[in-house]
Amino acid sequence: MKAIVVAANGFEDIELSYPYYRLIEEGIEAYIATPGSKEIVGKNNSTYEPDLGINEIETEEYALMVLPGGKSPEHLRIESKDLIRYIKEFNENNKLISAICHGPQLLISADILEDRNATCYWSIKDDLENAGANFLDKRVVVDKNIITSRYPDDLPKFMEKTIDKLVD
Repeated sequence: MKAIVVAANGFEDIELSYPYYRLIEEGIEAYIATPGSKEIVGKNNSTYEPDLGINEIETEEYALMVLPGGKSPEHLRIESKDLIRYIKEFNENNKLISAICHGPQLLISADILEDRNATCYWSIKDDLENAGANFLDKRVVVDKNIITSRYPDDLPKFMEKTIDKLVD
């Protein structure tokens, strides 16, 4: 089973590292994709070398896409139309998408939240609701194939729900 973690510069460091390493601990092949296959730097200066570029993602190969927060989603929604298309493909094929903090900005751009329950970082709550989602102020919200979470403090529960749903 394979998972892809997608991020750009300015990602929230722990929101990339925690899911990535939890997936590996569970025996899931985890890969990092970035714009242009270039090294990325987080808000707190951690760096990651990607396994592939976003434009190289083959959606049929992956069972899960993880979208960390920070400033990364804002950059990706503007710079990577490929990623928006891949998110739509994941959703159309009922594949698992897990987004935390500002990660749901990408779900908004992919226009897949209409009539769905979701949560996010408080500063994008209005955006989520304007996209047609039902905002729930909970640590983790699971709505069919979409899992969302609010903050780094929610990571343990976020990944517990993600892994449970993935191996279910």
